[in-house]
Amino acid sequence: MASTDEKLLQAWQSHQRGQVEAAKQVYNSVLQREPNHPNAWCYLGIALHDQRCYAEAVKAYQRAISLQPRFPIALNNMGNSLRYLGKVTEADAAFQKAIDQQPGYFNAFRNRGTLHAWTGRIDLAFQYYYEAMKIQPDDAELHRNLGVIHLLQGNFPEGWREYRYRWNCKEAIQTNYAQPKWTGQDVRGKTVLLYSEQGLGDTIHFVRFAKVMKSLGAKTILHMQPQLLALLQGCEGIDSIVPNTWKVEQPFDYHCSLIDVADVLNTTTENIPSEVPYLRIGGNLVGYWRNQLNRILPPSKYRIGLVWQGNPDHQADMFRSFALKELEPLADLDDIQLISLQFGKGSEQVRDWTGKRPIYSLPNDLDQSSGAFMDTAAILNHLDWVVTSDTSMAHLAGALGRPTMLILGFTPDWRWLLDRDDSPWYPSMKLFRQREIGVWGPTVHAVRDTIGRAIAGQSAHASVGSEDVSQPQKASLS
Repeated sequence: MASTDEKLLQAWQSHQRGQVEAAKQVYNSVLQREPNHPNAWCYLGIALHDQRCYAEAVKAYQRAISLQPRFPIALNNMGNSLRYLGKVTEADAAFQKAIDQQPGYFNAFRNRGTLHAWTGRIDLAFQYYYEAMKIQPDDAELHRNLGVIHLLQGNFPEGWREYRYRWNCKEAIQTNYAQPKWTGQDVRGKTVLLYSEQGLGDTIHFVRFAKVMKSLGAKTILHMQPQLLALLQGCEGIDSIVPNTWKVEQPFDYHCSLIDVADVLNTTTENIPSEVPYLRIGGNLVGYWRNQLNRILPPSKYRIGLVWQGNPDHQADMFRSFALKELEPLADLDDIQLISLQFGKGSEQVRDWTGKRPIYSLPNDLDQSSGAFMDTAAILNHLDWVVTSDTSMAHLAGALGRPTMLILGFTPDWRWLLDRDDSPWYPSMKLFRQREIGVWGPTVHAVRDTIGRAIAGQSAHASVGSEDVSQPQKASLS
């Protein structure tokens, strides 16, 4: 009969293969028999963290530490869960205690650096990352993280150099091709396979480099997420598109990810290809949505599209998304209509909206018949502003050249840089930065005031009907 430690080891091996729930059941069964087993509590904490139950994970680690006070692994892991809860001081203290107990603890130094990178103390992030580098100088994740910080600071040459290490991180997905990778070779008369490597927003962001490759004389094949197939048909510089669920059958001479193209071309804030729009939507769809919106909404109003929730699976979502209620100050503006562009997670918050003006909801089948983002992109052409958190919607609106107010968390994604209210990537975008973690009010008020000044400075739209402000606080376009 297997011993407790053997059962825990077997469960941990299953856990590492991705069978988290099955492993958690074993950890719990062990704790039912041996409630004072510190390792079982630590394993349970890891499982709860992997299931995004961060508060419960902290409690499990605390129990493990109470049973075994000298437990640097549990302290480090607890620091990570506290980081995801936004408890910066407590997380930092946990990492420090782990290091005190185990000097030279690489993971604690690296995780402590990430904590401060997330929360805006770039100086401390560098300090702890470089301490970690003394211990493991070739760690790919560490170099990648340093690359992100350099890019965030606008130090692109050093940033690209360090960011290349992402390909050696365990979560990197690489495809082996017989053809060589493009590293700057002459591409005149050559065919280059360009592919996406991250999320939908990243593909929309970096697809601009297909046009650059085309200008260098290349024929381009884009290998990307099937959801974007329809949207990217209207992108300049692409000769053919293949969804990445299919094998590329066409011959090509070189391959390169879209992000690596930016690296190879030595992209800096001074030479970013920023001509917009670089995505275009067919006139028929744009015309259809003009008629649909004008049929239901008085065309005399200024229209503002709203997005507040990003992908909840993103590791830093708690720092970049916010509740819809934070946008209520926008409802104080005169002569406006608010339209929800939020789909999926977060859209249920419209039911609880209490702003002075209603939020109009779009049909539930949006983007299903024409392709992902297609109806939305057409609708954006008929909005005066898009107000959004850091989501793929920001990239879509920016790529279409639409006036966009992007609300950023205290430490944003690297591409938004630091201490500027414009974006070298998207000329039609204004950036509004959070000044205190977890506090969105002043940032939203700045957005409201900016739109208010723009409205005051523009000639009034032709008056066609008026809004009934006594209508219910939720409305639908469907």
